[in-house]
Amino acid sequence: MERASCLLLLLLPLVHVSATTPEPCELDDEHFRCVCNFSEPHPDWSEAFQCVSAVEVEIRVGGLSLEPFLTRVDPDANPRQYADTVKALRVRRLTVGAAQVPAQLLVGALRVLAYSRLQELTLEDLEITGTMPPLPLEATGLALSSLRLRNVSWATGRSWLAELQQWLKPGLKVLSIAQAHSPAFSCEQVRAFPALTSLDLSDNPGLGERGLIAALCPHKFPALQNLALRNTGMETPTGVCAALAAAGVQPHSLDLSHNSLRATANPSAPRCMWSSALNSLNLSFAGLEQVPKGLPAKLRVLDLSCNRLNRRPRPDELPQVDNLTLDGNPFLVPGTALPQEGSMNSGVVPACARSTLSVGVSGTLVLLQGARGFA
Repeated sequence: MERASCLLLLLLPLVHVSATTPEPCELDDEHFRCVCNFSEPHPDWSEAFQCVSAVEVEIRVGGLSLEPFLTRVDPDANPRQYADTVKALRVRRLTVGAAQVPAQLLVGALRVLAYSRLQELTLEDLEITGTMPPLPLEATGLALSSLRLRNVSWATGRSWLAELQQWLKPGLKVLSIAQAHSPAFSCEQVRAFPALTSLDLSDNPGLGERGLIAALCPHKFPALQNLALRNTGMETPTGVCAALAAAGVQPHSLDLSHNSLRATANPSAPRCMWSSALNSLNLSFAGLEQVPKGLPAKLRVLDLSCNRLNRRPRPDELPQVDNLTLDGNPFLVPGTALPQEGSMNSGVVPACARSTLSVGVSGTLVLLQGARGFA
């Protein structure tokens, strides 16, 4: 018993250290997902080695600058020397967040990843410093199916998308850009996205309908089917219709939820004819007290849930629609009424109010080491 007690005393400091200084990287038991949070001022980057067997990898750097990696960058290095190693990695989905990243280092990472089997890349809370060099003639673009950007700032301003695009192969299918510092792009520099079917510009409240025209870059998205514009400062469905027509975009599905929409358009605004391709329209969480004017004549799906409708819409107020959703409106919930002017009652059904609160905030070290060697 005495020897066991002594052993426990020896182990206590180790237990204390483990509890107060958690490992920066955690790999699940199935070796599927690996998460690294390098929040220390001088992190041990070698900890990321345990992620080389993971399919999903997430790396966050606590706002640190990655500029020190540039001291070992060789602009003339050939990335093919890392090709076999990178191809052996299982990673399919990669998230990088909370860091200051020199553009030259980002380019280096993209050149290494071009030899991987990566399909989805997410960049969050990044500050990209400096300008991105042009794509070398011998370089291979990154074959992504999905690219998601949230709160990423670029030193190059409106030209950032065109500069990033040159490092990608043209097969991108899903593009999401949230909390963009410059949601308008330099359209004359942007090439077409021939395979892009889903574009999400949600959580850019300063975009507005005028900004939407600039962001859509006319005739750059010929295959677009799904367009999400949640919390983007849209004012009326008619205004959005005009913006889509000006950009030559004809989505099949349009999400305008979580915008403060007006039911009627500006009387001086010309009437807009919706594309016949549109068959699904989401107007939920839009604060509507009546069905907006100028909706498409025919829809397969119309979502008006969690608005402020005080009565069931009449058939003549609605388009011809196969699937209409009205859940969460006051007229369906006894005791819920529209607010009086100056009242603290929002007129929103409690369940919908709770949902609103949850919306809208709407082999890895090998890659890093490889990125050091070239740009």
